[in-house]
Amino acid sequence: MAKPSKCISVSEAQGLQDNWVQSRVSSISNLLNEEDARDFTFSVDDLQEYIDYVKEESAKAGITNPGIRIFFAAYDNKDSNKATVFLGATDGTQSDSDNNYNIDPLNRTQGGWPPNTY
Repeated sequence: MAKPSKCISVSEAQGLQDNWVQSRVSSISNLLNEEDARDFTFSVDDLQEYIDYVKEESAKAGITNPGIRIFFAAYDNKDSNKATVFLGATDGTQSDSDNNYNIDPLNRTQGGWPPNTY
């Protein structure tokens, strides 16, 4: 299989994360009075299962080119106030595509702790 055309280089990815750390981490840490999670791991199998679910449910609804949007989120319960992400299906791949609320989002990921650096 060929490398996907939208891959970026390792150095570009490192630069993007460096920008995140330099421009946001101290503000978030100051606000929360502690460091927050900033990386999240899904298994390839879990991602593939979700992709297959989105494709199947979208096809049933006549959506031929669904997308998956990644949302930043945060827990607010007795166990955690840390950041998380969830994946939500969309009815297209444009930045303004509507969320598809008929397909449940994917969460239950592992947040890197302490945060990992790319």
